[in-house]
Amino acid sequence: MSSLVAYEDSDSEDESLDQTEEGASAAVQSRSCKQNQEVSVCDSSEVPQSPHSFTPDPDGSVVEYHGNDTKSRRASQHPHSPPQRDFERKYCNDETTKEKHFRDPAFPLSLCATQGKISPLQTRSHMPQSFSDGLNPMKRHHTAVPSGVRPYIPKRQRLTTSVETVDLKYPAEQFSGNETRASQILSEVSARVKPYLTHKSGAAGIPRRLLMSLGGHQGPVNTVKWCTVPHLSHLLLSASMDKTFKVWDGAESGRCLRVYTCHSGAVRDACWTPCGRHLLTGSFDNMSVITDVETGQQVVKLDNQFKVMCVVPHPSNPEVFLCGGYSSVVKAWDSRSSKVVKVYKAGIQQTLDILFLRGGVDFIASSDCVSRDSADRTLIAWDYQSTAKVSNQIYHERYTCPSLALHPLEESFVAQTNGNYMAVFSSQQPYRMNKRRQYEGHKVEGYAVQCEFSLDGTILASGSSTGSAHFYDYHSTRTLHTLHAHSQPCLCVSQHPVLPATAATCDWAGEIKVWH
Repeated sequence: MSSLVAYEDSDSEDESLDQTEEGASAAVQSRSCKQNQEVSVCDSSEVPQSPHSFTPDPDGSVVEYHGNDTKSRRASQHPHSPPQRDFERKYCNDETTKEKHFRDPAFPLSLCATQGKISPLQTRSHMPQSFSDGLNPMKRHHTAVPSGVRPYIPKRQRLTTSVETVDLKYPAEQFSGNETRASQILSEVSARVKPYLTHKSGAAGIPRRLLMSLGGHQGPVNTVKWCTVPHLSHLLLSASMDKTFKVWDGAESGRCLRVYTCHSGAVRDACWTPCGRHLLTGSFDNMSVITDVETGQQVVKLDNQFKVMCVVPHPSNPEVFLCGGYSSVVKAWDSRSSKVVKVYKAGIQQTLDILFLRGGVDFIASSDCVSRDSADRTLIAWDYQSTAKVSNQIYHERYTCPSLALHPLEESFVAQTNGNYMAVFSSQQPYRMNKRRQYEGHKVEGYAVQCEFSLDGTILASGSSTGSAHFYDYHSTRTLHTLHAHSQPCLCVSQHPVLPATAATCDWAGEIKVWH
């Protein structure tokens, strides 16, 4: 016989090279005696004891793949590579998977076959030469035996291996399975919300008891917002400094329905679009992103070239939204063309919040510009179309305003101030401040504490740096109830648009609570 049977050795090749050559010569002699018998030569230390056994990682971890469900089970966790199960299951990309192939020599080269298991040794024997060399680049120098006859591999195994290899190279196909499950997010109506959809809602109430506590964020939760579409109002959106934003079932089960990880920086602000099918977020990674709620895919991703503090959609043109942050300008983006359509320039360092007034003709921008004796340019009124300043002499006290809220019925808006009170302003020119009406009792102390009106405008809610949630009567400014919600600063209180006496709160420790 003119050719030899040769295989690439496993990681123990350096110690058993001589034994491999002796085994190869013995196999040639055996083939000459038994020509109808299939020949397979390898070192006894290389033969796996079971279809699932292969050389583990140096840290003792083992990764198994079954079918199209990309899940990893680790025997022991390496301290420098913690498991990211949610990220790998939903948002793993091609680059992450390819890097794992070349970095981990023990990573299986093909997934387990659905009809028959293929050992890693058999899979390696018919892999492309360049890919096999990339796994162990030093082996080519040791094995100088010329390539010979390859063992016969059944057609069923060859076809199965090729199919599984395609699934490994294109993990995005597995995302479609998640889309099927996630499509129920917008198709289901909560049984708790459904009775309130047929009749007109009454007066807003005060939540007093804890309904559920939602945990899962690993950093401060900056905001929580209910979906404003009535039949989807059981969905609760949260944005956190842990670079994620989530959608929860805040009415019944309290489950986290979806995790979105499209930002590489802290998510500072997030809101629902008017249709309820998309989420608008702004992050410290300079990006503003519109994300599809069902599929988790990014519809639009825009680079603002500054850290985003606030994002607000236009009330009458939802395809246009404003972005403000660590910059002296506010940008208006058109999501259809992905271009900046308007720029509003002011002599400030950063924008804290943006509030569109009724109709979207004007908007108010809150900045950090404070002089020695007054807060000149703290609140600036802009004309949306002409980008001209309407007024910058609205608020004259030495406090910044981290949050703004528009009254749903009357021509007024409220500004949360670092003076530990909320001030009321007229939403029509010249935007005068009502000095006789202030809402006091909570603390701000430098935190981005938000305020919000109830749907009927009778109750004004605010968080507090003390961890409490405060509810005020809008007309009399008296305190209706103080809810001792959290032990850390309470940053946001969001009142439910349909369910009476229901609100969600979030705090600096990453906890979310629903009250009723």
